[in-house]
Amino acid sequence: MLHYNNSATACPMPPVPTMHPVRTSTRLDNVRYEIRGELAQRALELEAKGHEIVKLNIGNPGLFGFSVPEHVRAAIERNLARSEAYCHQKGLESARATIAMQQHAHGVVNAIPEHIFIGNGVSELIDLALRALLNDGDEVLLPSPDYPLWSAATTLNGGSPVYYPCPATRAHLPDPDQIEALITARTRALVVINPNNPTGAVYPRELLQALVRIADRHGLLLLSDEIYDEIVYDDAEFVPLAQLAQDVPCLTFDGLSKVQRACGYRVGWLSLTGAPAVLTELVHGLDLLASLRLCANVPGQWAIAPSLEGAATIAQLTAPGGRLHEARRAIVESCAQSRFLDLVAPQGALYAFPGVRPALLPGFDDQTFALNLREQESVLVVPGSGFNFSARNHFRITLLPQAAQLREVFARIERVLERMAVTGIPDRHVA
Repeated sequence: MLHYNNSATACPMPPVPTMHPVRTSTRLDNVRYEIRGELAQRALELEAKGHEIVKLNIGNPGLFGFSVPEHVRAAIERNLARSEAYCHQKGLESARATIAMQQHAHGVVNAIPEHIFIGNGVSELIDLALRALLNDGDEVLLPSPDYPLWSAATTLNGGSPVYYPCPATRAHLPDPDQIEALITARTRALVVINPNNPTGAVYPRELLQALVRIADRHGLLLLSDEIYDEIVYDDAEFVPLAQLAQDVPCLTFDGLSKVQRACGYRVGWLSLTGAPAVLTELVHGLDLLASLRLCANVPGQWAIAPSLEGAATIAQLTAPGGRLHEARRAIVESCAQSRFLDLVAPQGALYAFPGVRPALLPGFDDQTFALNLREQESVLVVPGSGFNFSARNHFRITLLPQAAQLREVFARIERVLERMAVTGIPDRHVA
């Protein structure tokens, strides 16, 4: 018969481990992305409970019934069997050659395939470019409001965002003199988002020329986010910044997510132009970082050539009578009819940035408004302060829904603003 000794000395219990929370980097402390933040998370919770939420927080064409052009999709299908190995870290040679040819056609005569890098969307390339450029404490000039990825990528790579204002009183365009006054010995780059997200502003040629002169005087790298380059309305003219920059170093970011409605393909590229003698070190740094992530997804790269060489299918959507043009008209007219809203009509991109008249709603707070709109009227928008904008009386809304739905959305917005005007205090009602 076996006998077991149950004494503590014979079978000591293992010590209870001390649980320490896993700490994150302090660089995350100042990083925000309200587009997919707490408001959006709460909307998902409401949807899970059976509520229908009109989600206007993200410019995601596929969720609103837009499709990738058939000839673009077919190119991926044809080349899928050729996509099973890593490609060059910069991307497929044929795709980079096509991008360079498109830039030549747009007046960017010094674009070359060797200075083009294809990535998993523009977002990855923004992070890669700033990682190659910045030392701790270096400053990057960013528009306010900005697309918040730019601020986040600057901060996460050790840099300091410095904002130049683009208020509604100037049609959301910057003042070159104000920009130049912000430059210090630590300033490394000037970011331009044109056509602009979130405001829809399209920068005039004369303004872009002034920004090039500033960069040239102070030895700054120009970073031009042009993902909405072909999405313009009425008589607005898009001018590529690199066309004007010539020998001034310029990184241009573009891709398929918006113009080709191919967000899920995650295909973007950057092109570095300027005087060759000053680009060598930066090209090497970009190449090293591109190598570390091996390559961008290969199947999507086969969509680049047919996208840039085929028919400009976005034009029929932005022309009068086209779906995007009519959606924009619905927003412009709804704001004009509102007792509370002002709007600088968007000239490009996929968004509008209405502002609430402070005189009619003193103490208005964009976060509280967005909360009320979601909880009371089941509409999700992004507060303007989520775009690093100091004025707290704006919100961003996408142009992607049908015009009729947008008119209904603005009727709901008006009801929320009326309630806030009647109570005279912010209503933080939560269902």
